[in-house]
Amino acid sequence: MRLHKRSWRHLLLVLTVALGSLWMVFLVLQLDTSWPLDPIHSHSWLEYKDYDFGPERVCNCSAIQQGDREALQEAKLLTITKHFRKTIQIPDEYYINQTQDCRKFKSKRKYITFPLSKEEEDFALAYSIVVHHKVQNFERLLRAIYAPQNIYCVHVDKKSQPSVQAAIESIISCFPNVFMVSQAVSVVYAGWPRVQADLNCMADVYKASAKWKYFINLCGQDFPLKTNLEMVRMLRSLMGGNSMETEDMLAGKKWRITMVHEIANGTIKSTGKSKSQPPFNLPIKSGNAYIVVTRGYVRSVLEDTRIQALIEWSKDAYSPDEFLWATIQRIPGVPGSTRPHPKYDQTDINAIARLVKWQGHEGSQNSAVYPGCHGSHVRSICVYGAGDLQWLLENHHLFANKFDTYSDPIPVFCLEKYLRQKALSESEAEDFFWSP
Repeated sequence: MRLHKRSWRHLLLVLTVALGSLWMVFLVLQLDTSWPLDPIHSHSWLEYKDYDFGPERVCNCSAIQQGDREALQEAKLLTITKHFRKTIQIPDEYYINQTQDCRKFKSKRKYITFPLSKEEEDFALAYSIVVHHKVQNFERLLRAIYAPQNIYCVHVDKKSQPSVQAAIESIISCFPNVFMVSQAVSVVYAGWPRVQADLNCMADVYKASAKWKYFINLCGQDFPLKTNLEMVRMLRSLMGGNSMETEDMLAGKKWRITMVHEIANGTIKSTGKSKSQPPFNLPIKSGNAYIVVTRGYVRSVLEDTRIQALIEWSKDAYSPDEFLWATIQRIPGVPGSTRPHPKYDQTDINAIARLVKWQGHEGSQNSAVYPGCHGSHVRSICVYGAGDLQWLLENHHLFANKFDTYSDPIPVFCLEKYLRQKALSESEAEDFFWSP
């Protein structure tokens, strides 16, 4: 039976459409599997499941977040078992091997490779991350804060083990917006190089992109307490201001800025000589190493002659990271700054940059700044345990310090699950799952 010419044309059209559909399916299958096939209706593939984690997955995070004593006791007992402590150790070589196939690595680790909302896409952030060991800490931190619109500069201490350097380089090679600092230094505790590491990343992110709005500096043992969207909204509410600890320096700390110090054999010590007065008679304020600042603040750090003079003056002081940023924040004319008058002083508790539980301020509710540490202490800072989680989430800070997945991954595990579920819920509340 012959087909009419019009029927032939119709059949040819149907075949063309069918072949085109097959070709589109083929192309989709070739795409990075870390992207959703249906971004509007399907995002369950981004949810964290218990099988995505190690032996900590047996913990009841919901009960832990509520301070349930039985759940906390079970978590505490788990962390002291030999099997648990052995199985949570992930060698650096694991990350080197896993990142041989970046597409598979990002998909398996469930990195969010597209903006979750237009609001976040339009408000990019810049990060500096200073690391010297514990690759697992770094990778889980990066995954928790990663968004494709943001930019990340990673500084690995020049003294780090070669395997640490190689593993971190392998991880960041999988992301176009994550890069190694252009000039790494050998970091010395309480010495100038700790500041120089952040300064080098500041310069790199400033040159790399003009789109980001705020700069946040981190270390490898930080972890977020807020989703990226929550951070964006909190930063918008600052209305161009910066947020960090900046107070009058206590008398007991004045020796840090009045005596000349030098680095010898990897440690810092006093020379016994007196320092000159600060340039421009700037009032030196007390703070800490961690800041949340505008792009304008970063520009001033890199270009303002007053700040350049202050930087040079600070290089032979003790622990300059605990006064430099705080002092710059009180210099007139610096974007987002405040007046140097004590009425504008801000504590680390009131700022949003970082929540740190200092051993000397722990105790009962009636006599201390914060409750006791449920983990351990390193240099008088609490390394959080599961029992600290409820308190952490009650605070307004963007990040907290310290966490250590190599000794107790449970707090990070619970925060990861909490933040990921919250981020996906926020996205659904926007009535669309935005995708470029």
